[in-house]
Amino acid sequence: MLEERGVGRNWLTGELIQPLGRETNFQISVPEIEPIVDSLGHAGVALFMEPETKWYRVSGTEEAGVRQFLVTDPDGYLIRFQSSIGRREPAD
Repeated sequence: MLEERGVGRNWLTGELIQPLGRETNFQISVPEIEPIVDSLGHAGVALFMEPETKWYRVSGTEEAGVRQFLVTDPDGYLIRFQSSIGRREPAD
């Protein structure tokens, strides 16, 4: 669960120093990233990392592909939206 600072009960474990999200990256899987990228663009929100296609090795014989991008929330947390593009044999 993510809570907005200053709203409701806050479970503070120490002093909050900006940016709050240092070294934290939340991943959200979605069917497609393009509608989200378009909505953020129309709202004037800058992306931390532009959309990319990336393949990650998941075993010695398989890679998983994603389309992904990163954006920061107002407190500095990195949010990675990604959609699966399938699996393949490693390229190398």
